[in-house]
Amino acid sequence: MFSMPQFALIGPLGWSELLIILIIVLIFFGPRRLPEVAEAIGKSLRKFRKASADAKDEIKAQTKEITEDDEDDLKG
Repeated sequence: MFSMPQFALIGPLGWSELLIILIIVLIFFGPRRLPEVAEAIGKSLRKFRKASADAKDEIKAQTKEITEDDEDDLKG
């Protein structure tokens, strides 16, 4: 029988969950390091989004190339 991974059971985060996470981060890192942590998270998210966009663009380009090749094969 197929079982779902544990992380799939978490679901979307609401404001109360985000507040709890923020409090835990404040306790763990302290208020002085919080801007550094936020900046690092922001940079990581930007890199991830850029990599995702690059991957999507590559897939679209490959799909377009394959489609054009198929159209050429049908014509010729």
